[in-house]
Amino acid sequence: MREKDPQPFAENPSISVVVPAYNEEERLGDTLPVLYAYLKDHDPQFELIVVDDGSTDRTPSIVQEFAQQHPEVRLLSYQPNRGKGYAVRTGVLQSRGEWVLFSDADLATPIEELANLAAKLQEGYDIAIASRAVQGAKLVVRQPWYREFAGRSFNLMVQLLAVPGIHDTQCGFKLFRQEAAREIFSRCEENGFGFDIEVLHVALRLGYRIAEVPVHWCTAKALKCVCCAMRCACLLRCCVSRVGTIPYSLQCKDPDPCHEPRRI
Repeated sequence: MREKDPQPFAENPSISVVVPAYNEEERLGDTLPVLYAYLKDHDPQFELIVVDDGSTDRTPSIVQEFAQQHPEVRLLSYQPNRGKGYAVRTGVLQSRGEWVLFSDADLATPIEELANLAAKLQEGYDIAIASRAVQGAKLVVRQPWYREFAGRSFNLMVQLLAVPGIHDTQCGFKLFRQEAAREIFSRCEENGFGFDIEVLHVALRLGYRIAEVPVHWCTAKALKCVCCAMRCACLLRCCVSRVGTIPYSLQCKDPDPCHEPRRI
Protein backbone atom coordinates (compact mmCIF):
# COMPACT_ATOMS: atom_id res chain seq x y z
CA MET A 1 0.00 0.00 0.00
CA ARG A 2 1.16 3.50 -0.68
CA GLU A 3 -0.03 7.02 -0.03
CA LYS A 4 0.00 9.01 -3.22
CA ASP A 5 1.41 12.54 -3.27
CA PRO A 6 0.80 13.28 0.41
CA GLN A 7 -0.25 16.85 1.15
CA PRO A 8 -0.03 18.85 4.38
CA PHE A 9 -2.96 18.17 6.69
CA ALA A 10 -3.95 18.67 10.31
CA GLU A 11 -1.68 16.60 12.56
CA ASN A 12 -4.47 16.08 15.08
CA PRO A 13 -7.78 16.32 13.25
CA SER A 14 -10.93 16.15 15.31
CA ILE A 15 -12.51 13.75 12.83
CA SER A 16 -11.33 11.39 10.11
CA VAL A 17 -13.73 10.28 7.38
CA VAL A 18 -12.79 7.04 5.62
CA VAL A 19 -14.30 6.27 2.21
CA PRO A 20 -13.60 2.85 0.66
CA ALA A 21 -13.62 3.00 -3.13
CA TYR A 22 -13.49 0.29 -5.78
CA ASN A 23 -14.12 1.41 -9.37
CA GLU A 24 -16.06 4.48 -8.22
CA GLU A 25 -15.07 6.87 -10.99
CA GLU A 26 -18.72 7.59 -11.81
CA ARG A 27 -19.56 8.60 -8.25
CA LEU A 28 -16.54 10.24 -6.66
CA GLY A 29 -16.58 13.25 -8.97
CA ASP A 30 -19.94 14.15 -7.42
CA THR A 31 -19.64 12.88 -3.86
CA LEU A 32 -16.13 14.05 -2.95
CA PRO A 33 -17.04 17.77 -3.24
CA VAL A 34 -20.17 17.15 -1.16
CA LEU A 35 -18.21 15.43 1.60
CA TYR A 36 -15.47 18.03 1.56
CA ALA A 37 -17.82 21.02 1.63
CA TYR A 38 -19.81 19.66 4.57
CA LEU A 39 -16.73 18.84 6.62
CA LYS A 40 -15.08 22.17 5.84
CA ASP A 41 -18.18 24.05 6.98
CA HIS A 42 -18.79 22.07 10.14
CA ASP A 43 -15.33 21.05 11.38
CA PRO A 44 -12.27 22.64 9.75
CA GLN A 45 -9.92 20.24 11.59
CA PHE A 46 -10.66 17.12 9.57
CA GLU A 47 -9.09 14.62 7.23
CA LEU A 48 -10.83 12.82 4.40
CA ILE A 49 -9.21 9.47 3.56
CA VAL A 50 -10.17 7.69 0.36
CA VAL A 51 -8.94 4.11 0.18
CA ASP A 52 -8.60 2.90 -3.39
CA ASP A 53 -9.23 -0.83 -3.13
CA GLY A 54 -7.28 -1.90 -6.21
CA SER A 55 -9.50 -0.09 -8.71
CA THR A 56 -9.02 -0.70 -12.42
CA ASP A 57 -10.70 2.53 -13.55
CA ARG A 58 -9.88 6.22 -12.94
CA THR A 59 -10.80 6.16 -9.25
CA PRO A 60 -7.26 6.89 -7.94
CA SER A 61 -6.68 9.60 -10.56
CA ILE A 62 -9.92 11.38 -9.66
CA VAL A 63 -9.08 11.34 -5.96
CA GLN A 64 -5.49 12.40 -6.56
CA GLU A 65 -6.57 15.36 -8.67
CA PHE A 66 -9.04 16.45 -5.99
CA ALA A 67 -6.45 16.01 -3.22
CA GLN A 68 -3.97 18.28 -5.01
CA GLN A 69 -6.38 21.17 -4.50
CA HIS A 70 -7.63 20.09 -1.06
CA PRO A 71 -4.84 19.30 1.42
CA GLU A 72 -7.18 17.64 3.91
CA VAL A 73 -7.76 14.80 1.45
CA ARG A 74 -5.53 11.71 1.47
CA LEU A 75 -5.46 8.87 -1.03
CA LEU A 76 -4.38 5.41 0.09
CA SER A 77 -3.97 3.02 -2.81
CA TYR A 78 -2.90 -0.57 -3.28
CA GLN A 79 -3.17 -3.50 -5.70
CA PRO A 80 -4.84 -5.89 -6.12
CA ASN A 81 -8.45 -5.55 -4.97
CA ARG A 82 -8.84 -7.06 -1.49
CA GLY A 83 -12.41 -6.23 -0.51
CA LYS A 84 -14.40 -3.55 1.26
CA GLY A 85 -13.56 -4.81 4.72
CA TYR A 86 -9.84 -4.62 4.01
CA ALA A 87 -10.22 -1.10 2.59
CA VAL A 88 -12.17 0.22 5.57
CA ARG A 89 -9.77 -1.41 8.03
CA THR A 90 -6.78 0.10 6.21
CA GLY A 91 -8.26 3.58 6.32
CA VAL A 92 -9.37 3.38 9.95
CA LEU A 93 -5.97 2.19 11.16
CA GLN A 94 -4.29 5.00 9.19
CA SER A 95 -6.64 7.66 10.58
CA ARG A 96 -5.60 10.32 13.09
CA GLY A 97 -8.89 11.88 14.12
CA GLU A 98 -10.36 11.81 17.63
CA TRP A 99 -13.47 10.40 15.95
CA VAL A 100 -13.50 8.13 12.89
CA LEU A 101 -16.40 7.84 10.45
CA PHE A 102 -16.54 5.45 7.56
CA SER A 103 -18.97 6.24 4.78
CA ASP A 104 -19.86 4.54 1.53
CA ALA A 105 -18.77 6.43 -1.57
CA ASP A 106 -22.32 6.66 -2.90
CA LEU A 107 -23.53 8.70 0.10
CA ALA A 108 -26.68 6.60 0.31
CA THR A 109 -26.66 7.89 3.89
CA PRO A 110 -26.20 11.66 3.46
CA ILE A 111 -23.18 13.18 5.17
CA GLU A 112 -25.59 15.52 7.00
CA GLU A 113 -26.57 12.54 9.16
CA LEU A 114 -23.13 12.80 10.80
CA ALA A 115 -24.53 15.37 13.23
CA ASN A 116 -27.05 12.85 14.59
CA LEU A 117 -24.37 10.21 15.10
CA ALA A 118 -22.01 12.72 16.68
CA ALA A 119 -24.67 13.65 19.22
CA LYS A 120 -24.62 10.06 20.49
CA LEU A 121 -20.87 10.11 21.00
CA GLN A 122 -21.27 13.37 22.88
CA GLU A 123 -23.77 11.58 25.11
CA GLY A 124 -21.10 9.04 26.02
CA TYR A 125 -21.52 6.23 23.51
CA ASP A 126 -18.36 4.75 21.97
CA ILE A 127 -19.91 3.95 18.59
CA ALA A 128 -22.89 5.33 16.68
CA ILE A 129 -24.19 3.50 13.63
CA ALA A 130 -26.71 4.59 11.03
CA SER A 131 -29.79 2.39 10.86
CA ARG A 132 -32.58 1.90 8.34
CA ALA A 133 -34.43 -0.49 10.64
CA VAL A 134 -35.25 1.50 13.79
CA GLN A 135 -38.13 3.86 14.42
CA GLY A 136 -37.62 7.22 12.77
CA ALA A 137 -35.59 5.95 9.81
CA LYS A 138 -36.76 7.04 6.37
CA LEU A 139 -35.97 5.24 3.14
CA VAL A 140 -36.25 7.96 0.51
CA VAL A 141 -35.75 5.63 -2.48
CA ARG A 142 -36.45 2.06 -1.54
CA GLN A 143 -34.87 -1.14 -2.79
CA PRO A 144 -36.95 -3.75 -4.68
CA TRP A 145 -39.27 -5.63 -2.32
CA TYR A 146 -37.34 -8.87 -2.63
CA ARG A 147 -34.09 -7.20 -1.59
CA GLU A 148 -35.77 -5.55 1.37
CA PHE A 149 -37.29 -8.88 2.40
CA ALA A 150 -33.93 -10.64 2.08
CA GLY A 151 -32.23 -7.85 4.00
CA ARG A 152 -34.75 -7.94 6.85
CA SER A 153 -34.50 -11.72 7.09
CA PHE A 154 -30.72 -11.61 7.14
CA ASN A 155 -30.65 -8.82 9.74
CA LEU A 156 -32.98 -10.81 11.99
CA MET A 157 -30.70 -13.84 11.78
CA VAL A 158 -27.66 -11.67 12.50
CA GLN A 159 -29.34 -10.05 15.48
CA LEU A 160 -30.34 -13.39 16.96
CA LEU A 161 -27.00 -15.11 16.45
CA ALA A 162 -24.17 -12.57 16.38
CA VAL A 163 -25.05 -9.01 17.42
CA PRO A 164 -28.05 -9.02 19.76
CA GLY A 165 -29.82 -5.69 19.93
CA ILE A 166 -28.47 -4.36 16.62
CA HIS A 167 -31.21 -4.10 13.99
CA ASP A 168 -29.15 -2.99 10.96
CA THR A 169 -25.53 -4.06 10.68
CA GLN A 170 -25.03 -3.29 6.99
CA CYS A 171 -25.66 0.45 6.64
CA GLY A 172 -22.36 1.93 5.47
CA PHE A 173 -22.17 4.89 7.83
CA LYS A 174 -20.60 4.29 11.25
CA LEU A 175 -18.86 6.62 13.71
CA PHE A 176 -16.29 5.54 16.33
CA ARG A 177 -14.16 7.06 19.00
CA GLN A 178 -10.55 6.64 17.92
CA GLU A 179 -9.63 4.34 20.79
CA ALA A 180 -12.58 2.07 20.08
CA ALA A 181 -11.91 2.06 16.34
CA ARG A 182 -8.30 0.96 16.77
CA GLU A 183 -9.06 -1.70 19.36
CA ILE A 184 -11.82 -3.16 17.19
CA PHE A 185 -10.37 -2.96 13.69
CA SER A 186 -6.93 -4.19 14.75
CA ARG A 187 -8.61 -7.47 15.72
CA CYS A 188 -10.72 -7.92 12.60
CA GLU A 189 -9.96 -10.30 9.73
CA GLU A 190 -12.98 -10.15 7.42
CA ASN A 191 -12.04 -8.54 4.08
CA GLY A 192 -15.37 -8.78 2.29
CA PHE A 193 -18.81 -7.25 2.66
CA GLY A 194 -19.50 -9.17 5.87
CA PHE A 195 -16.98 -7.07 7.79
CA ASP A 196 -19.69 -4.93 9.44
CA ILE A 197 -20.94 -7.96 11.35
CA GLU A 198 -17.47 -8.79 12.59
CA VAL A 199 -16.79 -5.17 13.62
CA LEU A 200 -19.98 -4.93 15.67
CA HIS A 201 -19.54 -8.43 17.10
CA VAL A 202 -16.03 -7.60 18.32
CA ALA A 203 -17.23 -4.23 19.65
CA LEU A 204 -19.93 -5.89 21.74
CA ARG A 205 -17.52 -8.50 23.08
CA LEU A 206 -15.10 -5.76 24.08
CA GLY A 207 -17.87 -4.00 25.97
CA TYR A 208 -18.23 -0.87 23.87
CA ARG A 209 -21.51 1.04 23.98
CA ILE A 210 -23.25 1.24 20.60
CA ALA A 211 -26.06 3.62 19.65
CA GLU A 212 -28.23 2.79 16.65
CA VAL A 213 -29.41 6.02 15.02
CA PRO A 214 -32.32 6.32 12.54
CA VAL A 215 -31.29 8.02 9.30
CA HIS A 216 -32.59 9.07 5.91
CA TRP A 217 -31.32 6.62 3.32
CA CYS A 218 -31.55 6.52 -0.45
CA THR A 219 -30.74 3.57 -2.70
CA ALA A 220 -27.92 4.63 -5.00
CA LYS A 221 -28.11 4.11 -8.74
CA ALA A 222 -26.27 1.07 -10.07
CA LEU A 223 -26.22 -0.47 -6.63
CA LYS A 224 -23.55 -3.12 -6.52
CA CYS A 225 -24.59 -6.67 -5.78
CA VAL A 226 -23.41 -7.95 -2.41
CA CYS A 227 -22.30 -11.53 -2.05
CA CYS A 228 -24.57 -13.11 0.56
CA ALA A 229 -22.14 -16.00 0.99
CA MET A 230 -19.48 -13.63 2.37
CA ARG A 231 -21.86 -12.25 4.96
CA CYS A 232 -23.07 -15.69 5.95
CA ALA A 233 -19.50 -16.96 6.36
CA CYS A 234 -18.69 -14.03 8.66
CA LEU A 235 -21.94 -14.58 10.56
CA LEU A 236 -21.09 -18.25 11.04
CA ARG A 237 -17.64 -17.41 12.41
CA CYS A 238 -19.14 -14.88 14.83
CA CYS A 239 -21.83 -17.34 15.94
CA VAL A 240 -19.34 -20.13 16.55
CA SER A 241 -17.18 -17.79 18.60
CA ARG A 242 -20.17 -16.69 20.65
CA VAL A 243 -21.06 -20.21 21.76
CA GLY A 244 -17.40 -20.92 22.41
CA THR A 245 -16.86 -23.84 20.04
CA ILE A 246 -13.97 -22.09 18.34
CA PRO A 247 -12.19 -19.29 20.25
CA TYR A 248 -12.57 -15.99 18.44
CA SER A 249 -9.31 -14.07 18.33
CA LEU A 250 -9.55 -10.89 20.36
CA GLN A 251 -5.81 -10.46 20.41
CA CYS A 252 -4.62 -7.31 18.69
CA LYS A 253 -3.08 -8.19 15.32
CA ASP A 254 -1.15 -4.94 15.15
CA PRO A 255 0.59 -4.21 18.46
CA ASP A 256 1.02 -0.52 17.73
CA PRO A 257 -2.60 0.70 17.70
CA CYS A 258 -3.53 -0.82 21.06
CA HIS A 259 -0.89 -1.36 23.68
CA GLU A 260 -3.23 -2.94 26.23
CA PRO A 261 -5.49 -5.39 24.40
CA ARG A 262 -8.75 -6.12 26.17
CA ARG A 263 -9.53 -9.74 26.87
CA ILE A 264 -12.95 -11.29 27.22
